[in-house]
Amino acid sequence: MAERNLSPPDEFDKELRRGAADRGLALDGGACALLGEYFRLVSAWNPRLHLVAPCTPAEFASRHALESLAALPYLAQGASFVDVGSGAGLPALPCLVARPDLRATLVESSRRKAVFLREAASALGLRGRMEVVAERFQGLAPPAADALTCRAVERFTELVPSIASWASNVPTLLLFGGESLGESISRAGLAGEAVRLAGSEKRFLFVVSRASQSAHESQAALPVGKD
Repeated sequence: MAERNLSPPDEFDKELRRGAADRGLALDGGACALLGEYFRLVSAWNPRLHLVAPCTPAEFASRHALESLAALPYLAQGASFVDVGSGAGLPALPCLVARPDLRATLVESSRRKAVFLREAASALGLRGRMEVVAERFQGLAPPAADALTCRAVERFTELVPSIASWASNVPTLLLFGGESLGESISRAGLAGEAVRLAGSEKRFLFVVSRASQSAHESQAALPVGKD
């Protein structure tokens, strides 16, 4: 009964710490505090910008913050990455908070959401490691980065070939979505692995490595369901 009386920030923090421990993620007190501040920022801006679908603080911790951190094992020490269609800053902001060695460029076509991202970067102390570009990725020069992340861009399955072509020099693509996204990745001629996201039967992190493209020639579809 006591848990029902937790304030939203406390409910978020409790689920964040519990979920991180369950997933084997190392989050120190400073990172947890900053992620709590990020949750408060999204909550404050969400009524105006519709950054995320309505959810409880615990659901935000699990569905958004912790899911985003699933990308961390695939980002090398000191890596730079480009995040396409950043929206609320997922997965980029949680990853930057958890890993001070990372740098990122967040590409968001909505000017209003780009304003939010810049405000969040300032509030979370990330301005030195994070750039926000308020443009559609199609109008930008191909990125020079170690990885590309993408989680909730509109018409994601349709845009996979365009994203892959635009980022042809990026060695690793980290794409979050369901089985239909995996099918789109395969149709685009890309190879990789599908890592089932903790707490979900239908969502995956698709890890696409350019080095593995030759292996795709013998694959009918991207494997789905690997834990």
